[in-house]
Amino acid sequence: MTDHTVKAFTDELEGLVSAVSRMGGLAEKAVIDSIRAMSGRDIRVAQEVIANDVEIDDAQRDIEKRIMRLLALRHPMAKDLRQTIAALKLAADIERIGDLARSISRRAITIIDHEPIALTRSVERMGKLACNQLKQVLDAYNSHQVGGAISVWFQDEELDDHYASLFRELLTYMMEDPRKIGPATHLLFVAKNIERIGDHCTNMAEVIHFLETGEDISGVRPKGETDSYNSKA
Repeated sequence: MTDHTVKAFTDELEGLVSAVSRMGGLAEKAVIDSIRAMSGRDIRVAQEVIANDVEIDDAQRDIEKRIMRLLALRHPMAKDLRQTIAALKLAADIERIGDLARSISRRAITIIDHEPIALTRSVERMGKLACNQLKQVLDAYNSHQVGGAISVWFQDEELDDHYASLFRELLTYMMEDPRKIGPATHLLFVAKNIERIGDHCTNMAEVIHFLETGEDISGVRPKGETDSYNSKA
């Protein structure tokens, strides 16, 4: 490669990383706002999250086009190839996180139509945990810090256990007061979506670890109690 070609290739890779980071920022804001809409009973914020999801989808399409161009014209090897494939995988997880934030916002709009439920605060705390995981994994990607990715990977169990505990509490709540079954069910779906956001963060942590080291994270992915409550939201 000539110096000009090398620089052009480097610029394209850097542009790809920047595009993934920007997409991650959009998803992070969507998750934060969806939790805020639910806990603050704010229909306007929920509607904004739903409307803005198209921007995350557009960002994913842009990243995919960049990757196809890189693969077709540059034929990346070794770390450069890992960087390219990592961007593709991360964009897919980020897009799903955006979809889950949109789903939370839709549930929030329905929940707002009912009287407040005390357990909403517990779901809010769980949401903040997921937001923190997403921030950490995006920071790990931007700073090339393998340690940050490993930290997020190990936190997945904590979020799973929060969901399992909430599942039991919400079921008890519904049995004690059948009038609350409707809003409590929507709140349960919100909690499940938050738990799935954590799963996507864990996926991203594994991708980042492989990107930086060329190796998978050793050991079995830590899981909490959620396998018994693993219904679709």
